[in-house]
Amino acid sequence: MTQPASTPSELVRLRASIDNIDAALIHLLAERFKCTQQVGELKAREGMPPADPAREEAQIARLRGLADEAGLDPTFAEKFLNFVIAEVIHHHEAIAHG
Repeated sequence: MTQPASTPSELVRLRASIDNIDAALIHLLAERFKCTQQVGELKAREGMPPADPAREEAQIARLRGLADEAGLDPTFAEKFLNFVIAEVIHHHEAIAHG
């Protein structure tokens, strides 16, 4: 992506860092969903329900704590995780129903 010549070099550097972090996030999410796909297949084989509310609650609490330690708004982290969990459950339901 090209920047206008008048763009401060510090802004260009910061944006490049943001772009790299965004790419890493996408790759990490892809890896996470590969794992959750396998979990969904295992749950379907074992006749387990697609959702596990106790696990989800524990994960949310754990990630809220990690977010707080990292200086990230725990409410934002929870919203993000809830979005990811909802997508995982949707995938697990699709696997369970063929």
